[in-house]
Amino acid sequence: MSNTHALVRPLRTGVTALRRAAEAEWGPLFRAVREPLARRGLAAIPMTLLATASVLAFQVLQHTTAGAALVQRTGVVQASLPLWQELLRTPLSLFVPAPDLPVWGAAAQVFLVFGIAELALGRWRTLLFAYLGSLAGTMYARNGVRLGPHDVFGLPYVDTFVRDTGPSAAVVTLAVCVAWRYRAWFTGGTVVLAMAAEQAMLPNLAGAEHLAAIAFAITASAYGEAVGRQLARTASALRSALALGPLTEEVRRTGHAAAA
Repeated sequence: MSNTHALVRPLRTGVTALRRAAEAEWGPLFRAVREPLARRGLAAIPMTLLATASVLAFQVLQHTTAGAALVQRTGVVQASLPLWQELLRTPLSLFVPAPDLPVWGAAAQVFLVFGIAELALGRWRTLLFAYLGSLAGTMYARNGVRLGPHDVFGLPYVDTFVRDTGPSAAVVTLAVCVAWRYRAWFTGGTVVLAMAAEQAMLPNLAGAEHLAAIAFAITASAYGEAVGRQLARTASALRSALALGPLTEEVRRTGHAAAA
């Protein structure tokens, strides 16, 4: 019996430690996601449902003769295009999956990560971060091929003509932003390390864009947090000044009354 207790006690201690670690890592995020879902169900994530449906619709469209030409003209981005065309096509390119890969993977990524972000960050912030993260990757690709393969941040010239579409850069951006916002440091670090390892082992345009999207997500999150703290300090100072104003006036009047 004593041997059994000796084995069970460390096991219980380990389970308790894991629960505490999981609560610290995912507890706040889990509650932020669970509460609106429990109240409204899928109606709480309308943007996510639309984004997922868009990925599936573009997949069907680009496998038809007429649809393929339409998708090519409106949603396919390449570094060889003029800048104005890239900027116009980038919003739609986010929802155009790679035609030679299973669409269910892209749709599942969008549904899961966009859904969590929409609930945790808010609808418009999610949309903004997703677009800007995708744009950061696209702009990096454009400048990377101009730097050339001999520059530390350069890309091979052949990447100029590589089709640059899909939601992966937006998904990576949102994952890092959500992890930063809810202090899920292990999760965020795992995403960053996984993307860096992938690019180190299998260098490609998509991997390079993922790293650019991560750099944007970290910069935007840190800057937004710093601005938020500064605004909070300013608001606190203003409240203090407004609260002290009437008190100062009352003291002045009391002083005048006493002197009289």
